[in-house]
Amino acid sequence: MSATVNNPFQHLVEPLDPKDPQQQFYNLAKLGDPRYDRLPFSIRVLLESAVRNCDEFLVKRSDVESILNWKQTQTQTVEVPFRPARVILQDFTGVPAVVDFAAMRDAVMKLGGDPEKINPVCPADLVIDHSIQFIVTVLFPKNQDLEFDRNKERFQFLKWGSKAFRNMRIIPPGSGIVHQVNLEYLARVVFKYEGYFYPDSLVGTDSHTTMIDGLGVLGWGVGGIEAEAVMLGQPISMVLPEVVGYKLCGTPDKLITSTDIVLTVTKHLRQVGVVGKFVEFFGPGVAQLSIADRATIANMCPEYGATAAFFPVDDVSIQYLEQTGREAEKLAYVTKYLKAVGMFRDYNDVSQDPDFTQVVELDLNTVVPCCSGPKRPQDRIPVSDMKEDFETCLGAKVGFKGFQVAPERHSTAVPFQFNGQEYTLNHGSVVIAAITSCTNTSNPSVMLGAGLLAKKAVECGLSVKPYIKTSLSPGSGVVTYYLKESGVMDYLFKLGFEVVGYGCMTCIGNSGPLPEPVVEAITQGDLVAAGVLSGNRNFEGRVHPNTRANYLASPPLVIAYAIAGTVRIDFEKEPIGEYYTGFKGKEIFLRDIWPTREEIQAVERTYVIPSMFKEVYEKIEKVNERWNSLVAPSDKLYTWDPKSTYIKSPPFFDGLTMKLQPPKSIHDAYVLLNLGDSVTTDHISPAGNIARNSSAARHLTSRGLTPRDYNSYGSRRGNDAVMARGTFANIRLFNKFLNKQAPQTIHLPTGETLDVFDAAERYQQAGVPLLVLAGKEYGSGSSRDWAAKGPFLLGVKAVLAESYERIHRSNLVGMGVIPLEYLPGNTADSLGLTGRERYTVIIPEPLTPRMTVDVKVR
Repeated sequence: MSATVNNPFQHLVEPLDPKDPQQQFYNLAKLGDPRYDRLPFSIRVLLESAVRNCDEFLVKRSDVESILNWKQTQTQTVEVPFRPARVILQDFTGVPAVVDFAAMRDAVMKLGGDPEKINPVCPADLVIDHSIQFIVTVLFPKNQDLEFDRNKERFQFLKWGSKAFRNMRIIPPGSGIVHQVNLEYLARVVFKYEGYFYPDSLVGTDSHTTMIDGLGVLGWGVGGIEAEAVMLGQPISMVLPEVVGYKLCGTPDKLITSTDIVLTVTKHLRQVGVVGKFVEFFGPGVAQLSIADRATIANMCPEYGATAAFFPVDDVSIQYLEQTGREAEKLAYVTKYLKAVGMFRDYNDVSQDPDFTQVVELDLNTVVPCCSGPKRPQDRIPVSDMKEDFETCLGAKVGFKGFQVAPERHSTAVPFQFNGQEYTLNHGSVVIAAITSCTNTSNPSVMLGAGLLAKKAVECGLSVKPYIKTSLSPGSGVVTYYLKESGVMDYLFKLGFEVVGYGCMTCIGNSGPLPEPVVEAITQGDLVAAGVLSGNRNFEGRVHPNTRANYLASPPLVIAYAIAGTVRIDFEKEPIGEYYTGFKGKEIFLRDIWPTREEIQAVERTYVIPSMFKEVYEKIEKVNERWNSLVAPSDKLYTWDPKSTYIKSPPFFDGLTMKLQPPKSIHDAYVLLNLGDSVTTDHISPAGNIARNSSAARHLTSRGLTPRDYNSYGSRRGNDAVMARGTFANIRLFNKFLNKQAPQTIHLPTGETLDVFDAAERYQQAGVPLLVLAGKEYGSGSSRDWAAKGPFLLGVKAVLAESYERIHRSNLVGMGVIPLEYLPGNTADSLGLTGRERYTVIIPEPLTPRMTVDVKVR
């Protein structure tokens, strides 16, 4: 097929049987259908996939018609199938997926089938990026060596998977963060297969998969269970979404960063309400944003609740493909194909604006420098209000914006010794400052902005206190390349920001330990210490157990707060750092060292060039010598090691039969936990460090491990014995039974306070089913299938909540845990439920989505 097609469906093979539903619809489209021209560009991608895969079995003609008639069907709760072009995984979620596949092969073998039928048919890329931790300050090589030493068994298992399963490619550790590698290297934008063309699209086992939407590739995060189904050839069943048009206009101030824009968008769209919807960006303001800026906005899509945040392909997208080293031939066919099928945008041409369910608008000129926190990414704070906001939070009632510290303790100061010198910690003292995460490290403008600010700071004699744990963990080797070439890396190093690894580190909780004197001072004063990171998540207990306040900020602001040493500073009125007066005879304010957009763009044009990307990515799959030397088995069935504490055959397929068992009613269930609003998947299944006094730690100790070998929960997701014990093990979990934060609950029959796992084990031994009560937005945050697998293994049969995050609800369904939602207007409080009742849930046959079921309480 030539790329000079002139209608949306000419990539179908001709001639087809005239009775074939694909051919019938092709003939309709060939005549020109005005409905297509009014569809949002994101819906056109769903339509193309439906047409291409229409087989009257998994995808039917009626599905195609439903999508084509989106303007009418969007509000009718119509379900349609979607077959994405590929799947992407990272290792924290990828290891459990490969473990499941290996266990599936065993189960199929036991049932007398061919185990090799368990094999991905949809291309999958797995990027190992979540294992590396910031343990030592001797930088990247040492941290990567420690990563290999700790995770060798997991890496061998993944290497076995890359051999045992077809269509699975592994990107070795040390290559970068999955979403940046996807953006700079893996993204096809348009697939070319045996002369045929079709749009790139994907789902991923990380909620920030949406970052790729910034390049015009439709993608979003799903649970590991859904991703496994897609890899095995099943379409995703999705409700045809409403599409909110987000119009950008105006010009941002020269001191504004993309981080400021995305934090503003996040708060705005949270207020609009876009849960379960697509957001599609349009308007002349989009044309002013680079792909890195658009990707930053798309990356935080989960934080404002949408399914996808789509920026259709335009000339800027093609320029980015050229900048990142894609071949000229590819640029040509991507452009021709997308223009031919009406999927190429000119953001300044209003005649191309499609119909939307709703339109909201942001004037970029109204955006101001800001942060978000101290506990949620949507809680945006203008930098000018940061000091006042923190001090208000300090005394406010415990909640998303409160720590409930008594007024007489607000000025608590704790002196401590570090490296032979005395320092003082207070409430709001910064102890972690991390330039990290896919959200920002993929963006040259904010990374070079941080470097230029560091240069000016050092030249003015400013420094960072040595006890502050500073780090720089770029999303790819390209970042290091242009920071060095532009001459700013040395200045970052002088402030303590040197490369400690390539991967998702502090943002996922792999921040490593704080210096012991710092921990002791925080504990002694019961201080609300602060972490500042250029990440996308700052939920309680995620970044570090000793930083109760965590703020998301642009990389330049991370450095600024590190220099200041506290978040209790008004940069407009107070000088930054020490009262240094040697610069032009006056104190140094942040505005004196802040780089302008013009300064940054000049450096970016000179140093961010295609040859850098080509050099880094040409050798990405072979450059890691330790990965290359790993020896992995080549058997098609995995040989499980009973001594392993990392990889274990899961019990999910035990007792599998050829006949599907119907769901059963739940009788006289006890409530395991009574939870409030915004319980995240981090609360349910933490990814970070394993506390020494936890159930998981006791289990690992019984297997002969010492605390230094515990590693993290995320690294142990291939072992259900550890992960079950880690379920609801977050130290910031607030359980209404206890009226405090603790990874514990009350065993109702005896009244004992126990770790959650120990209580669940008691219930299971008695043969009693369990239920969890929760408020709004249960399961928000990361697309973490262990947040559903873990409760399943604890014996939880249902969750009763006011609302759910989309991915977590799907994961619960996939594990057979029923997501029950109160009827409109009802809550646990309005119904007088305390959680100390016994619950019976009557499951009718057939069970269908959104049906009403009876819950009896006694």
